[in-house]
Amino acid sequence: MNFFNNIIYNQVLWVSFTAWFVAQALKVVHTLIVDKHFNIWRFIGSGGMPSSHSSFVVGLMTAVGLVHGWDSSIFAIAFVFALVVMYDAAGVRRAVGKQAVIINQIIEDWHTKKNKPLNEKRLKELIGHTPVEVIAGATLGIIIANLMI
Repeated sequence: MNFFNNIIYNQVLWVSFTAWFVAQALKVVHTLIVDKHFNIWRFIGSGGMPSSHSSFVVGLMTAVGLVHGWDSSIFAIAFVFALVVMYDAAGVRRAVGKQAVIINQIIEDWHTKKNKPLNEKRLKELIGHTPVEVIAGATLGIIIANLMI
């Protein structure tokens, strides 16, 4: 029973999940404001404003720093982990999204010009993040951590 109590009362864990949850909820609000339609699927989708990956890991990193100290080894691990995740979100995953746009266009052109159907489904295009989305998510993570700890 002590194991479950430790998880339930783990502040750092709750900061991380709260930062992720708020970021995902903000994606729904952002879509409503910018695209003028309510899309609940944005809550579980990747990509978009703000980056929930960045919010999640920077919330974790900041909470670890606040709880265990900015000079602790665990903060250093969380910091490096956050950098890797944010680089991946803005670099690799963003490039994959751009490639998906091009591949989808090639498939569409193939259908139109060749009249030959391809049995490929459209690739998901909103996967990665712009640097602004990553910075917004990171900022949200810092704010959530400082509010909760």
